[in-house]
Amino acid sequence: MTIVAARIDERMIHGQVATVWSNTVGAERIMVVNDKVVHDDMEIAGLKMARPAGKKLAISSIDKAVVNLQPGAKYDGERVFVITRNVADMAALIDGGAPIPEFNIGNISAKPGSKKIKASVNLTDEDVATLRRLLAAGIKITAQMVPNESNASVETYLND
Repeated sequence: MTIVAARIDERMIHGQVATVWSNTVGAERIMVVNDKVVHDDMEIAGLKMARPAGKKLAISSIDKAVVNLQPGAKYDGERVFVITRNVADMAALIDGGAPIPEFNIGNISAKPGSKKIKASVNLTDEDVATLRRLLAAGIKITAQMVPNESNASVETYLND
């Protein structure tokens, strides 16, 4: 199994992920990881409908994803694109031992207490602290809406 990309995008699977990102990274499987989504039949149905033709889909809890993303585990031999809904979920995956050396932040909408760091990315103080911790641990983090956008480190935007 190869994790070809990892992305935080609260919309999870939508047009850009389904068509642009999954094809650009050559994903065979899209794995959506979020503890709430796995228990929401309506969201599961929506994700299944949004799944691009020819791509496999996994919808997983964080704990199950950590296990399934290990080398030699369930998706061995597949090119997997991991998507989480928020910073906390991605951090939990990495902290749990999922082999994710880098990820991209695509879309996080404004919430009370969040600050816009880029047109499509709004972070809370907790998000910023988590990203700084992951950066310090050597995780490469970019903020790109689409692949042809600059892939500068998210650190560039955190320091503004």
